[in-house]
Amino acid sequence: MSESKDFLRMIVEEDLKSGKYKEVVTRFPPEPNGFPHIGHAKSIVINFGIANDYNGHCNLRMDDTNPTKEDTKYVEALKDAVEWLGFQWGDDVHFTSDYFSKIYDYAVELIKMDKAYVDSASEDETRENRGTVKQAGKRSKYAQRSVEENLDLFERMKNGEFKDGEHVLRAKIDMSAANMKMRDPLLYRIRNVHHFRADNKWSIYPMYDFAHCLSDYIEGVSHSICTLEFENNRDVYNWVLDTLGLTTSRPYQHEFARLGINYTVMSKRKLLELVQGGQVSGWDDPRMPTIAGYRRRGYTPESILNFCDQIGIAKANSMVDVAQLEFCIRDDLNTKVPRVLAVLDPLKVTIVNYEGNEEIDAPYYPHDVPKEGDRKIPFSKEIYIERDDFMENPPKGYFRLTPDQPVKLRHAYIITCKEIIKDTSGNIIEIKAEYIPNSLSGSDTSGIKVKSAIQWVSIAEAKKVEVRVYDRIFKDEAPEGIEDINPDSLKVIKNAFIEPAVITQKPDERFQFERQGYFYFDPIDSTDEHPVFNKIVGLKDSWSKKEKPAKSEAKPQTKKVQVDGEVIAMSEKQQTLFDKYTSIGLNTEVSNTLARDEQLSSFYEETLSELNSPIALANIVTNEVARELKQMQVDELKFSAKQIAELIKMVDDGTISNKIAKQVFEEMVISGENAAQIVENEGLVQISDPSVISPIIDEIIAKNPDNVAKFKAGNTKLLGFFVGQVLKTTGGKANPVVVNELVAKKLGE
Repeated sequence: MSESKDFLRMIVEEDLKSGKYKEVVTRFPPEPNGFPHIGHAKSIVINFGIANDYNGHCNLRMDDTNPTKEDTKYVEALKDAVEWLGFQWGDDVHFTSDYFSKIYDYAVELIKMDKAYVDSASEDETRENRGTVKQAGKRSKYAQRSVEENLDLFERMKNGEFKDGEHVLRAKIDMSAANMKMRDPLLYRIRNVHHFRADNKWSIYPMYDFAHCLSDYIEGVSHSICTLEFENNRDVYNWVLDTLGLTTSRPYQHEFARLGINYTVMSKRKLLELVQGGQVSGWDDPRMPTIAGYRRRGYTPESILNFCDQIGIAKANSMVDVAQLEFCIRDDLNTKVPRVLAVLDPLKVTIVNYEGNEEIDAPYYPHDVPKEGDRKIPFSKEIYIERDDFMENPPKGYFRLTPDQPVKLRHAYIITCKEIIKDTSGNIIEIKAEYIPNSLSGSDTSGIKVKSAIQWVSIAEAKKVEVRVYDRIFKDEAPEGIEDINPDSLKVIKNAFIEPAVITQKPDERFQFERQGYFYFDPIDSTDEHPVFNKIVGLKDSWSKKEKPAKSEAKPQTKKVQVDGEVIAMSEKQQTLFDKYTSIGLNTEVSNTLARDEQLSSFYEETLSELNSPIALANIVTNEVARELKQMQVDELKFSAKQIAELIKMVDDGTISNKIAKQVFEEMVISGENAAQIVENEGLVQISDPSVISPIIDEIIAKNPDNVAKFKAGNTKLLGFFVGQVLKTTGGKANPVVVNELVAKKLGE
């Protein structure tokens, strides 16, 4: 257990120290209405992790109280996820349905205490009586029913005598409570449907707020750990247990911030839409943020656990960069997986002065000398190289094969281009080359200096495979749903080739295809005749570099041979920078990127000397600025570090939004003008005047009466919908802080 304890563990330790509990019992209580996603992984790690740390136990409990959406396949997916992450729940999986009889009895007890009543009001009446955040609600006229009448109606509800929605059971608490969850919350509703475990025994099902606290109590849970969205539900949780007198060793609810990741949605409803709409192949599609999806893509349990450990446990919601998750899988695989040769876009090379065949010894772990393991790579006259590893008219800084520049074949010989063969359309279809006989890796006496090494495979022995290159499924940083899908999230390569040693490995093994990324043998679609490899992640974050002309990361002044993308240990100077950057709040992926790149870190340090805004500056430097530095040197940029600092200051001051800042940056790249001048010339100043924003909000509210009604009925998540619509309407110019305040005020009126 880490010496630095989060606030939840501090609570647990204090409870144990005071004697409040003799044993720590937690629970992971998902609803089996979809496959668990990366957000559930965080909850799994917290609940099972805390139980393990304090020699307690964690129950896996299925909250199966909504039979219209639940299924056994989701139960199995949840069990698989917990087991795959390395946790155990004991002898049995718990189900809320196991306690339906007890929960029903507790409801009867509340009715007898006149603390619950059967309400027969319509949905419109219920909504109208609820009140607003500023106006007290009005109790239903049906609350005047006698205890005897309520008991009779409730039993008849259980026996299936009424239609869905005809009656509900409500707690009798306080219709003027500031916390609207306490305004006579629903305890039971009628659902005349089949339950996947209880069959047709029940026609009524308990609501989450009623069933959850009682299930915790029945199971002897000590610490009921939930995400922040259930913070207001805590009052109901306590009221139920206290009112029923269930106070001996009773559980208490504690909330932590749920996981939010950019370019990702965490709503099971939205994920189900992707599955049902055919945008993905299923819940385990490798693009999905489900645990099954990550698993099929090739992520390891260790990488997910490390990610959850890195992001920590907080009390306030925040957004985590998906690059941090990608860094964790790279970091885990870097020292684990063998490095092999693969060609995804083959260009034929005929070595005219080579005859015969040979096998070249090559290590699987070239940067981990103590680690054993090597293989023999067939070498022959005809090979494939990557198409973009040859250029007839290369740009400055291109270090691979050209008509005038030799290149090293990884683990093998140096080759030079002698002739270019083209088809009738002018496309290059073959390279005639010569090899340098005394240039074999490990015994090179040629004296020829090359600046890059490229991958290759022998045509005769190479195995043809299908490669699926995955990208982020959503193109927007804060996606709302299907409309924000990235159309390029999957690229299928049918004509890729890998060295034969790859196929001889175990199917479950992962590989680094040198200079390409990390890949996994797809466990579903692969066959011996048709191997399929899923790209797990690239060797570096390339999301901001889609337009780069070449994959080489070598700088023009580099003298040594470079194998593109290889991850090597940091130097002492780089480690010092990495430690400095993480200490000022940068995440590990950004810190790693800056520390390893001297140009970037130097530019970043210069921006910091102009403005004390480390995180915002780091984000623009490692993304937008880095993209430009892949194509030119610092002295060739049309903008300076000082100008970048001025741009970020305008964001920090609220003059422009982050979205507008990216637009301004693109103009700075072209023109070199100062940010302030561009903003003034193009009228991009952020709109913060309420008198300008209010009419826009009014119009959007008028166009969405259904969502307004849902919000007023308690679905406060819809606040984000209205804010998003305002920002879209204003082209991102509206100040989101002002918009949030105004929308909340208008919806509460």
